[in-house]
Amino acid sequence: MSTTSPHGIVTLPLLLLFVALPLIEIALFIAIGSEIGVGVTLLLILAGAFLGAAILRGQQARAVAMMQGGLNVAPGTFLAQGAFRVLAGVLLILPGFLTDALGLVLLIPPLQRALVRAIGARATVRSAHVWQQGDIVEGEFTVREPRAEAPRDPLAPDRRIDDQRH
Repeated sequence: MSTTSPHGIVTLPLLLLFVALPLIEIALFIAIGSEIGVGVTLLLILAGAFLGAAILRGQQARAVAMMQGGLNVAPGTFLAQGAFRVLAGVLLILPGFLTDALGLVLLIPPLQRALVRAIGARATVRSAHVWQQGDIVEGEFTVREPRAEAPRDPLAPDRRIDDQRH
């Protein structure tokens, strides 16, 4: 059973996430720290944070270079890859082994493609065009349901930004 706020935001699962995640991370710190030692544990956490910061810096430089050189790939591809890299960087910066593992997993291109396909299969695109003349407001509304056939994968290897063939 999930509780929603007046704005429709699901609060119970979000609350559980904010309570459970730190508890899981603490348990992992204790378990891993007792096996490999406190010093190595701290070094691994610091290495993850530095890697996350490097990924975020690299993503920023990549975005600037793409904007200066012109976007040679589909904007959706650029945004999807960038979103995965930014989320991975943030997860790596957060202290903990679970968040580091999730961050590293999000950097795997086949998983990125699978996630984009899964999200795209459930997505419904809605757009509205509204204009006003005096007291009259006119507009058009379009709802496009997900396609039955498989859409072209924006993260396919031949459409990746890092691919030098384009």
